[in-house]
Amino acid sequence: MTNGLVTIFGGSGFIGRYAARQFVKAGWQVRIACRRPGLAGDVRLAGAPGWVDLVQANVRNRDSIARALDGADAVVNLVGILNEGGRQSFDATQLEGARNIGELAKEAGITRFVQVSAIGADTASNSKYARTKAQAEEAVREAIPDAVILRPSIVFGPEDDFFNRFAGMTKMSPFLPAIGGGKTKLQPVYAGDVADAITAAVMREDVQGKTFELGGPGTYSFNEIYDFVCETVCRKRLKAPMPFFIAKPMGLIFGAIFRYIPPIRWIFGGPPITGGQVELLKSDNVTGEGALGLADLGVTQLESIEAIVPTYLWRHRPYGEYTETGKAKA
Repeated sequence: MTNGLVTIFGGSGFIGRYAARQFVKAGWQVRIACRRPGLAGDVRLAGAPGWVDLVQANVRNRDSIARALDGADAVVNLVGILNEGGRQSFDATQLEGARNIGELAKEAGITRFVQVSAIGADTASNSKYARTKAQAEEAVREAIPDAVILRPSIVFGPEDDFFNRFAGMTKMSPFLPAIGGGKTKLQPVYAGDVADAITAAVMREDVQGKTFELGGPGTYSFNEIYDFVCETVCRKRLKAPMPFFIAKPMGLIFGAIFRYIPPIRWIFGGPPITGGQVELLKSDNVTGEGALGLADLGVTQLESIEAIVPTYLWRHRPYGEYTETGKAKA
């Protein structure tokens, strides 16, 4: 006996893998809808044979979405990008993709829908990332008024591209760029806690149609994040203040290079910073006062960065697990 079938778009990504495990634990069969299922076979390990399946789907292709929704009882949309490249634009992926999923879910009679957005989503934002996140929320709610919107802060875990990125920078650079003076506040939230929130948002009737902001138990400035990373990886690094008026044009240049010159994108992955990301750093990435949060979804035992991050950043230390902790290296 199962609670039903949930289709997770973008389920082969960072958060999706955690969500798949939580849904299986809660008695749901899971269908992972992703562009390249051939590269996501390990996601099946989230459950026993028969509990997790893979299907090819592209959020720009409505026919593939319809196939992924066939027979589903609930839908989770995790599809999102941090920077644009080729046909993967914010408009096509985050906005139109969410609209396509929402409209086709409505046609299929599915009312349990979770749209994973981001803190800072705002239709008036100067960041295209944040603007399309907010527009996607509106498009989903237009199709399915009972959809639950989840807005997490920075999500961390062993596979993250946040703490791992800065830890990697300490191995290559004597300083870390403190954009805007490093004063921007963040409220990192553990991927497992976000997965619990996603599961609760699907299963609980009393949260339908509501918006939740997801933040972890601690709030830190970017400078404090840098200090924590350097201490964890046993390296001393300087923080180099970089004013917004310098960081913005640099981000625009990096973003354009990586978007329009495919070989560079293939070799290096993503740009170190984009103009849109600089815009986001002008505002704190924390839960708003009075906003519904994790506790309102029944998620109360939250993991902190102090408890989780050192368990995977050790690999960035000078001698890995054999590094003597407590003593910073050059």
